[in-house]
Amino acid sequence: MPVSALQPGYAGEVKDAEVRFNGNRLLYIGWDHHLLFCAPLCIPVPSAMPFGALVKDVLPGLFGSHPDFAQINWAKVEWFHSGQPFRPTLDQSLADNGLVHKSAIRFRTPLLNGIKGSCS
Repeated sequence: MPVSALQPGYAGEVKDAEVRFNGNRLLYIGWDHHLLFCAPLCIPVPSAMPFGALVKDVLPGLFGSHPDFAQINWAKVEWFHSGQPFRPTLDQSLADNGLVHKSAIRFRTPLLNGIKGSCS
């Protein structure tokens, strides 16, 4: 994300650069219409991790406490990458799916809109 400095010529060290995460990348993940998680969660993940492993092994630990999570039909989930519709390939790595350091992805679960449809 570009930043405009208030002083001409300012240069500072990027404290959250990818090189600081021991081979991992930061990935922001949000679940639309589920405000029990009020903001995207930010996690460090290896770029070589298959997208399917993210869904199967990582997301349950992040969002599994929500009562809707067990009901998700993953074949019908709608994915978004930086606000644009996105069709991840489950057996390809996060990097091969175009996810870079600090990518933001969201997923939408049709017919599941939070506790009793409240978006919470």
